[in-house]
Formats: sequence, structure tokens, C-alpha cells
Amino acid sequence: MESSRVASHCNNVSSREKKTKRREILEKKKANDELIKAASSEKSHLVYFQPFCHYNRNGLSVFIESGSGDKLSSSVKQYIQNLLKVNMEVVFGPEWSTEEKVKCRDMVSSEARYIFVHEAPNATLESHVQGKGLGKFLMQLIELIARKSCMGAVVLTVQKANAVAINFYRSKLRYTISSISPSRVDPLMGLEKSYEILCKAFDHEAKAILEGSG
Repeated sequence: MESSRVASHCNNVSSREKKTKRREILEKKKANDELIKAASSEKSHLVYFQPFCHYNRNGLSVFIESGSGDKLSSSVKQYIQNLLKVNMEVVFGPEWSTEEKVKCRDMVSSEARYIFVHEAPNATLESHVQGKGLGKFLMQLIELIARKSCMGAVVLTVQKANAVAINFYRSKLRYTISSISPSRVDPLMGLEKSYEILCKAFDHEAKAILEGSG
């Protein structure tokens, strides 16, 4: 009889603990959803970082502005979609004809956010700006925006074949290969994939999830 009461008590405690844990998870998810909603509702994150709207270093002077996918002009949308094709068609190979529609739709969705760089108002930036610190500057800006929006990390995808980019992110910006990257989820699967997922976490919770550290 006594053992039955003990077992019943243990079951009740376990049930309460599960309910408490479930409630905590739901509350955390709700809080995260609200943060994402608030960040997405911002018309321009650059409003909070006005000093970053003009880059003038190493003989390069450019202007920086933000935009959202559903507010872009037809010419800019076309430019972005053409750029996407140039960068990704070879990577996806025969799958590109299917993936292109999905990717292009994502690029002009209301959730998509952009940082545009112009050498002068309404001018198009060309590749001769490489090697002048602009890439690092823009990544630092993205990290500031993420922190301002209470995001736990910045996550990005980079092609394995792009050794220069991987070295840039990992050596200069201290990004790590995320625990959700194919090569870390399953090394065999990782060999079949052409990309890595990199991340930079800002708090312990994000580090535990994205870097696999405690």
C-alpha cells in the first residue's frame, strides 16, 4: 500500500514537472516569435545606425541603404534575381530549374531584408570595391542589427568551393561551423553537400543550440 502511494506521488511530481517544462517551452517560443515579429516590422533597421550609412575608407566612398523584398523596384528585383542565378545555377546543377522559382520568390517576399551599397545615389556598385574593408564593415553592421533586435545569433550559408569566403568568415570574423551544418550533423551527408552553415552566437543559449557548446 505504501509503495503504491509513493509511486502515485512520483507520477504526480513527474506530471507536474512535464507540464511546467511544456509551459516554459511554449512561453519561450511565444517570446521568440514576438521578437521576430518586432524585428520584421521594422521598415529600416539603419535608422538606428546612421553612422553606418556612409562608408568612407581606403579610398572608397559608398552609401548604404536598406530595403525589403516586396518594396523593391522592378529593375532591382530583376538585378537581384539575375545575381542569384549567376551565383547559384552551377551550385544546384540540374536541380536549379526547380529551385529557381522558390529562391526567386523568397528573394522578393515581404520577409526578405536587404542592405544596398551604392557608390553614389542610384548608382550600381561594381566589384572593384573588393579588398577595401567593406565586407567586414557590412557584416559588423548586420551583427549590430541582430543584437539590437535581440537575436541570439547570425547564421549564414557559404559554398565549400568558396575558400576565400570561408577564410573571411572564419578567420577575420570568427564565425564557426554550426552544429546544424550538414558536415556536423552527419559527416557522410556533409560530404554530399556543397555548403557549410556558419554562425556567430551572442548568448549562451544560442551557443548551445548552434555551436553545440554548453
